[in-house]
Amino acid sequence: MNKKQKKMLARIIAAFLLLVVLSLLPVTGYLQFGLYMVPYLVIGYDILKKAFKGIRNRQVFDENFLMAVATVGAIALGDYQEGTAVMLFYQIGELFQSYAVGKSRRNISELMDIRPDYANVEKDGTLEQVDPDEVEVGTLIVVQPGEKIPIDGVIVEGASTLNTSALTGESLPREVTEGEAVISGCINMNGLLKIQTTKEFGESTVSKILDLVENSSAKKSRSENFISKFARYYTPAVCYGALLLAICPPLIRLLAFGSAPEWGTWIYRALTFLVISCPCALVISIPLSFFAGIGGASKAGVLVKGSNYLEALAQTGWVVFDKTGTMTQGVFEVKGVHHNTIETERLLEYAALAECASSHPISKSLQKAYGKPLDRSRVTEIEEIGGNGVTARVDDVAVAAGSDRLMERLGIDFVPCHHPGTVVHVALDGTYAGHILISDMLKPGAKEAVRQLSKAGVKNTVMLTGDRKEAARQAAGELGIHEVHSGLLPADKVAKVEELLERKGPKEKLVFVGDGINDAPVLSRADIGIAMGALGSDAAIEAADIVLMDDDPLKIATAIRIARKCIRIVYENIYFAIGIKVICLVLGAVGIANMWVAIFADVGVMVIAVLNAIRALFVKKVN
Repeated sequence: MNKKQKKMLARIIAAFLLLVVLSLLPVTGYLQFGLYMVPYLVIGYDILKKAFKGIRNRQVFDENFLMAVATVGAIALGDYQEGTAVMLFYQIGELFQSYAVGKSRRNISELMDIRPDYANVEKDGTLEQVDPDEVEVGTLIVVQPGEKIPIDGVIVEGASTLNTSALTGESLPREVTEGEAVISGCINMNGLLKIQTTKEFGESTVSKILDLVENSSAKKSRSENFISKFARYYTPAVCYGALLLAICPPLIRLLAFGSAPEWGTWIYRALTFLVISCPCALVISIPLSFFAGIGGASKAGVLVKGSNYLEALAQTGWVVFDKTGTMTQGVFEVKGVHHNTIETERLLEYAALAECASSHPISKSLQKAYGKPLDRSRVTEIEEIGGNGVTARVDDVAVAAGSDRLMERLGIDFVPCHHPGTVVHVALDGTYAGHILISDMLKPGAKEAVRQLSKAGVKNTVMLTGDRKEAARQAAGELGIHEVHSGLLPADKVAKVEELLERKGPKEKLVFVGDGINDAPVLSRADIGIAMGALGSDAAIEAADIVLMDDDPLKIATAIRIARKCIRIVYENIYFAIGIKVICLVLGAVGIANMWVAIFADVGVMVIAVLNAIRALFVKKVN
């Protein structure tokens, strides 16, 4: 408990003890009123103060106003014990709610406790701790065992094991060594690492994650917006309803039947009506359910940028995948050189030099296959043609390296490859020189990910790729994906998603899962975009609505399950709270329900709804 909660607990105990003592004392009249005002003001002075401020600021209709009117009215009718007890139990409910919300926030803070406090910079032979915001790109930082990596960078010296659980939700450590890229937020478990930063702190992974989580509550779901609008109209309506309940029946008895109006009875019923009508359970539990759902997703290594995306994800009917780096490892290897008219080594050399400016995995695989250092000064006039390949001049030889489309675009006759995999055709000075076959391996959990999606009720899975038809069909067949479209340029992927959006049902949502820069437009166009966060590009992460922090496609099914559980809890709370309140309002209006029933309808329902909301924090692993 924090200081404020402890203070409230002390007030509750004091008010309760005073109430018990007063109920045993045989006092009446003004003395009884004076004595009961002590516990009432001890427990309720802040509610009265807030209600007064609301009236002064012309924001009258809220739960503070309802409680103030109901309890002051009960005391005015001489029901001192009930008036004080209603305020006491309301504050107990508020304390419980404050503790529950605080606990869920603490859980999320602990899960996302990855913000580094400092970075170690070596100066004059000693380590100096500086604010990560002050570290410039290219600075050499030192991360000692047990410390968090503060900024993204590349290891220039040392080897270690990293704990990535705060980012990915998985406890599996990751081995890293010299030359490997590392991201901020991971904990260095053993060896000393010297890292050259590649980004500023504000652009590092840890900052982006924290920004996503901190701003996720700003994007409200339709359910939250509904509850906000509902409370805006509901509270004034029940206030006017209570006023009519207090005035109309007595007047009807007096004017129509000539009977005694019984003002006290009907005012008491109206006050009971007000206590019952307090919308706390809905106003508190619905946002808390989404907050807990986002927290539970964060715990599982799934970052959701807003509760609106969580609500949309629960309606997933179609999942569309990119192939390379999403369902495959993105680790390409040269498997063969075919139909070459020059030596294999020379063909690889030309292809590797032509692709040397590209960061694409295919380029890296060519450089790895060539196996020798590349002299980039030999390469000029590099032009990358999106979705086709590259052209360049190497030692004054015009080199074209790329797909079938590039050869067709340049009007060069080529030999098609019938083996599954990615093919890089190479032409020298406009003459075909052969092709290089490169293949990629499926991710270990990719096949299971598709199976779990089917198990979760996703009926349509689609693969969109720029790869060749043979490689795409082979991958889709192994994975069990229903539909595959290959040979697509970035613009073609957007067009294909547009077609799929037309085909889906009105209540279904289409999810696109991708990782590359060229996937950013498609991620933005889909109903929900999911990006691979650990190895994915910054552009894809920025464009996506949901980020998988460990690149594991199995987390897609986990995210859908979390979303559906969260929405189920939201609707449970809505139906339960409204149902109980309607029943109790009717009972209160006809005089069956008294103030004690009203307390349950307000505080009891709120406590049950909040407890139910917190269930969204806990996530079972997919099996």
